[in-house]
Amino acid sequence: MNSQNRRIVLASRPQGEPVASNFKLETVSKPLAGAGEVLLRAVYLSLDPYMRGRMNDAKSYAEPVAINDVMVGACVAQVEVSNHADYQVGDWVLAYGGWQDYSVSNGEGLMNLGQNPSNPSYALGIMGMPGFTAYMGLLDIGAPKAGETVVVAAATGPVGATVGQIAKLKGCKVVGIAGGTDKCDFAVNTLGFDACIDHKAADFEQQLAAVCDNGIDVYFENVGGKVFDAVMPLLNTGTRVPVCGLISQYNATSLPAGPDRLSLLMGTLLVKRIKMQGFIIFDDYGHRYPEFAQDMGQWLNDGKIQYREQVVDGLDKMPSAFIGLLKGENFGKLVIKVNDPL
Repeated sequence: MNSQNRRIVLASRPQGEPVASNFKLETVSKPLAGAGEVLLRAVYLSLDPYMRGRMNDAKSYAEPVAINDVMVGACVAQVEVSNHADYQVGDWVLAYGGWQDYSVSNGEGLMNLGQNPSNPSYALGIMGMPGFTAYMGLLDIGAPKAGETVVVAAATGPVGATVGQIAKLKGCKVVGIAGGTDKCDFAVNTLGFDACIDHKAADFEQQLAAVCDNGIDVYFENVGGKVFDAVMPLLNTGTRVPVCGLISQYNATSLPAGPDRLSLLMGTLLVKRIKMQGFIIFDDYGHRYPEFAQDMGQWLNDGKIQYREQVVDGLDKMPSAFIGLLKGENFGKLVIKVNDPL
C-alpha cells in the first residue's frame, strides 16, 4: 500500500481569476486511522463553483480555506482501514476529504454507498449535492406548475441540466441558457428542453424574449451578470427566483461598471410581487435528502433523467480543470479521478 498522501493546498489567495500559482501540490505522509476512525482513499474528487468563494478571506456561510490548508471538496472514496463498527474495508463512501488522496474520518458526515455502487461518482453529481440542489431549489422555492415557463441558466451544468429535466417532468415549458451551440444543442436534443439560447450570441436578449413569449414564471439563477439583465424584463407577476449561484461574478474584484440597477431590481420585485430566495442546500434541506434520493433514483432507473459527466484523470490536473470550470469550459459535471478502486 502507498505510504504517501498527495494533496493540493491553497498557496495564495487569488486576485480575480485563480491562477496555477494559487495552488501547491504537496506530498506528505499518509494519515493513520485512530480508534473509531476510518482511513479513506479517494477515487473521485468533485470540482464545484462554490470552491472559488472559499478561496477568499471573506465572511460567508462557510469558513474560508486557510493558506497552506488542503482545498475543500467532496470525494467518493473507499475505506482502506476501518476502526469503526459501521464501515468495512472496501466500502464506498461520500466524504468531504478535500483535494487529496487520503483522509481520516470518525464517521461524522459520511454517507455509506455500500460495497458495489453501480456508478459511485454519481454521488458527487446527480445523486449528490448538485442534483439535490436542483431538486429542492426548483420544487420548493420555484414551485413550478404545469404550463408555466421555467428558465435556467448554466443549462448543461450538473445543476441546470437537472433543473430543466425536472421542470419538464412537471409539465413546464423549459428554456435553457448556455454558452455555445454544442451545449445548446445538447440541452434540446438530449435533455429535452424546449429551447436553449446561447448567451454568447450578439442578439441573445432578443432571442430570449422571442422564445419566452409568455414571460418567465420561474427563473433558476446560477449565473447573474448579463444573463440576469436579459431575464429581468421578462419576469411575470408572481415569478419565483431560486438563487443558487452567480458564477459570472465569482472572480470579480469590484462591482460591474455601468448604472446601479439595484433600484430597478427592487422596483421589479415590488411591483411584480416576485419571490427571490437564496438557499444553501444541506443547511436548509438536509433533512429532506431521502425524499430527493428516492425520486431521483427512480427517475434515473426509468430513464427519465439524462446525466453527463466529464471525468479528468489525475490529481495534478485539478487546478487547471477548476480554472476552466469558472470560465465555463467544462461540459457536464466535472469529476477528477485520482486513484483506481481498491
